Amino acid sequence: MDTNGILESIQSLSAKKIDSMYLNDFLLTWHKSEDEIVATFQTAEILRSMRKNNVSCRVFDSGLAVSIFRDKSTRTRFSFASACNLLGLATQDLDEEKSQITHGETVRETANMISFLAEIIGIRDDMYLGTGHTYMKEVAQSVEQGYQEGVLPQRPTLVNLQCDIDHPTQTMSDVLHLINHFGGIENLKGKKIAMTWAYSPSYGKPLSVPQGVIGLMTRFGMEVVLAHPQGYNLLPEVEEVAKSNSRKSGGAYTRIAGMSEAFKDADIVYPKSWAPFTVMEERTQLLHAGDHYGLKDLEKRCLENNKQFIDWECTEKLMRTTKDGSALYMHCLPADISGVSCESGEVEASVFERYRVPQYIQAGYKPYIIAAMIFLSKFKNPAEKLTELVNQNHQNE
Repeated sequence: MDTNGILESIQSLSAKKIDSMYLNDFLLTWHKSEDEIVATFQTAEILRSMRKNNVSCRVFDSGLAVSIFRDKSTRTRFSFASACNLLGLATQDLDEEKSQITHGETVRETANMISFLAEIIGIRDDMYLGTGHTYMKEVAQSVEQGYQEGVLPQRPTLVNLQCDIDHPTQTMSDVLHLINHFGGIENLKGKKIAMTWAYSPSYGKPLSVPQGVIGLMTRFGMEVVLAHPQGYNLLPEVEEVAKSNSRKSGGAYTRIAGMSEAFKDADIVYPKSWAPFTVMEERTQLLHAGDHYGLKDLEKRCLENNKQFIDWECTEKLMRTTKDGSALYMHCLPADISGVSCESGEVEASVFERYRVPQYIQAGYKPYIIAAMIFLSKFKNPAEKLTELVNQNHQNE
């Protein structure tokens, strides 16, 4: 996309009804309107094209972006830092072990103390079912209160970098990858995506990626198929979101028992391990109780249960049953690769290697998706601000 193309895209963005994104958080994709979702994709592509054309995207002369990672991260951590740097914000990670949180500092107090010059707060809290999204809402309420009381000169907006319910920066990046792969958002309609459980020699992986996939991809008229072994259910309320979305979009959402049936004639496959819903519930209770022996026993039981389904693997044989034998393989990464990162895992090494470059390209959309979420929350008229940046670049040439 050249400069003229960028300006045309900005013009299209200006027609979207996105006023409610201003000074608002991005926590769950299904709480955003269709215009808001599409505007996020458009803004991400505009920012990506601006950077490619050496047009500065820096809209902040100062200000802080605070990240709070309560779980390990590579892609999302660096994508958040990259997005903030692209827009001109400095980043600071809150290390809770080195903060006064360990001395009993409340969420309200911490949220205000880190936010005096903060424009954005990115949070990953996906470990414990029923707590991550709740924590994000508490931080949001705390900074809103601080702003209303005059403690904070501005209200930092929050971006969900993964919680126990949804992983919006991941799934939005996934869809942007699909938009580019299939040549437009309109071309997603009718495409079949198989969101399937896959075997992993570990336990406790969050439900948020599969839930995020079924909660978002059902919005585009896609045929979304969820497959998992008995007991590996997702949150019922998220499945209801998927059903509602598919009815509105003219797509379909079905849950089936077998991986092979899900792969048959699929355009896209997304084999990914996650823990059973009941396991995540029990794990959260044991963690809150500090029951280390109980956690060890739970892990042992879960790993033994996983082994019953060791044949749930994305293989070359299964890939040949997809549409024309060439479905797009997707994963949020890192994947458990059989014979590489583990003895037996989610995907055969040859399948992963064949799709390795597309996988890395898929991951590369995330900094722009996060930057778009930030941009749309901080400017009342984002199209006007983007036009200003492009015109300013012309004047400086």
